[in-house]
This record gives sequence, C-alpha cells and structure tokens, in this order.
Amino acid sequence: MLQCHNRTDDQAEEISPVLPVAVLAAARSAATHAMVADEARRLGDETVALLTHAGFARHFVPRAWGGTEGTFGSLVAAAASVGEGCASAAWCAVLWAAHSRFAAYLPHEGQRDLWSAGPDARICASVRPSGEARRLPSGRLLSGEWECVSGVDFADWLLVCVPEPDADGAAGLRMCAVPKSDFLVRESWNSSGMRGTGSHTAVLESVFVPDHRSFPMTDLLAGTPGPGRSRCHTVPAHLAGGLLFCAPALGAARGALAAWSVWAARTQARGLPQHDGSRLHHALARSADDIETAELLLLDAARCADTGTRAESDVLRNRRRSAAAVDLLVDGVERLFRTAGVSACGGPGLIERSWRDIHTVAAHQMLRREAAAMVYAASVFSSLTDHDSLAAVRPTALQEVSAS
Repeated sequence: MLQCHNRTDDQAEEISPVLPVAVLAAARSAATHAMVADEARRLGDETVALLTHAGFARHFVPRAWGGTEGTFGSLVAAAASVGEGCASAAWCAVLWAAHSRFAAYLPHEGQRDLWSAGPDARICASVRPSGEARRLPSGRLLSGEWECVSGVDFADWLLVCVPEPDADGAAGLRMCAVPKSDFLVRESWNSSGMRGTGSHTAVLESVFVPDHRSFPMTDLLAGTPGPGRSRCHTVPAHLAGGLLFCAPALGAARGALAAWSVWAARTQARGLPQHDGSRLHHALARSADDIETAELLLLDAARCADTGTRAESDVLRNRRRSAAAVDLLVDGVERLFRTAGVSACGGPGLIERSWRDIHTVAAHQMLRREAAAMVYAASVFSSLTDHDSLAAVRPTALQEVSAS
C-alpha cells in the first residue's frame, strides 16, 4: 500500500484511499499477463501504465515536484503484492521508485528537467560503472554501453554511472541523467528468470550531459543530506538497496506458496498414502515458516530505513537481513518445487516461474550472503576490540569464548 508522504515527525502517516485500489489493479494486470511478459522478455503496455498510475514512479519523488516522498515499508508491501503474480513487474515498479530517490540528488535544475511535466517519469538506471565521460566546460560527453538496465524499453530517463577522476586525479564515480531521446536499446536480456524485466543494454554515442544533470555517486552511497532532500532521500544506498530487491522475491514466494497449496489440496483429496500426506504437510509448514520469517526480516529492515538512520551499524545489519531473507525465500520455494515435482512444475506456470525468478533475484551481487556476513562480522569484531566494549561483556561469556 503506497502512502501519501514521509513526514518528518513521529505522527502516524496517512494512507491514500485511492492508491490501494490502483495497486491491486496493477497487480491483477501483472498476474494476467505474466506468462506473456516472460516469453516476450518485456512487460505489457497495460501493466506498465497501471503500475505508473499506482504511484510507483512518483513514490520517492520530492513533494516540490508533486511526488509522494513515501516510506520504504509501504513500497515493499505494494511491490510484494504485485510480485505475487509477476516478479518482473514488481521488480520494474520498485526500481522506478528507487531510481526516483536517486534522482533527488540531482541539482534543482536537473530535477526540473525530469519532473517539471509531472512526477510520474519512469527512470531506469545502471549503477555499475561503464563507458567513458569526457569533461567539457559545461558538462560531459558520454559514450559506452550499460548492461542489465531493467525496464529500459519504458524509461523516460536513464541514470548511468560513469568513472571520472576528481580534481586530484583520484578515481571517482558520477551518476548522469539522460533522456530517452538520447540513448538506444540493444536487446541482450535472455536470463532464465526475471525475464519480463527486459533488462537490456543501453547504448550512448557521444551524448552531452550538462552539469546540472549529474551528481557524485558518493552522495548517493552515503545518503548525504542536502537542500530539498527529505528523510527518505538521505538513507544510505546499501541500507535500503537489498531490502527493495527482495520485495519482488517475497511476492513471488507468496504466489508460489498459494499455487502449491491449491495443487497439494487437490492431490491429497484424490487419496494418498499416509507418508505422502505427511510429506506435503511438512513441506507446507516449513516453506510457510521460511517465507513468513523472510517477511518479518524485511519489514523490520524497512522500519529501520524509515527512521532515516545513516548509522553504519544499521546499514550493515540491514544488508545482512536482506541477504538472509532472500536465502529463506530460495529455501522455501525450492522445497515447494521439489515436493511438487513434474506433476506441478513440469511446464510453465506460477510455481515454475517463481522458482526461476527467486533464484535470479538471489544471484544479485547486493544480496550475496557471504559478502554481507563478512562486512557485518568485521564491524562487530572491530567494535569488540575496544576496551570498554570488552569490559561490558559478561565474564561467563568471555570464559566460554576462551574455553573454545
């Protein structure tokens, strides 16, 4: 459910009575056309229009441009509801919201270029550095290719990350905004999962980007405060990034569980040996546990992001939670897939598609559990080397550590 805006005080946030209906309409369209989108490697025009009408693109747009300045919690809930029928549609929707948050780091004049006609501009992005940027007196000349740009076919604007040395010659990165008239799309997306995202390659050939349409990547990563930036804009990128990536997977897992439950009930109604019935009961309960636990982790991570925190400990904890959540979703759907077998998953369908989609989401580098564990553990161990921290640990705990 998308909310009106992100207040700066602690009062309960108002919920628009219109948006839930619009989100449900978008979710129905996404589910209806999911198989076609999977085969065509792109969303249907109707689904794109309804997702836009539901408010995903404007979710983090500054209120000065008519945007919502919404919460992470409401975005996760809305994206998950769309993901129950089509994870690809939910992925594009949640990224349109996330990228409007990125664009809030543009100077005022750059924001005006994007949103002067309205807050519903769909923005796609590639944060992986690529291409080259030649510095000019009033801007940069960009050339190159940026891969895996989700929803690029429907983008009004493109944000790309380019390497650029700073004044001292040190390596740096910059995000640049390019209108749809200035980039080409080369079809390259042929993944086993999340096929409907149409994550093709964006190509730029000597495109001029004025200074007011760019900003340093360091500001986005750190969640640097600035003029016109609300609480939702000043959240460090890694605190919220994994959380938002997980929302479509959460929805897909819910959808798979619902479809599997229907199949299992029908299978059981036909009569099964006792051991087979127990196997179905066990799979249902275990997978429901995994999916619900993942949801609790993500909701808690969203609440943390909505406080506007910029603390490193919160960033690392949210990154750990997101990686753990997607692992739980993989485990839950993997169990359903294997238990159902060929009888339910032998051909295209919601369970089989959700299984492919969730595995693809889990492969994203931001959700790698090993990397999240390493940086989280390093931070914890570093804090415990402080004398005061060690003194606060109970003696019995220290004895147990020493004995091991």
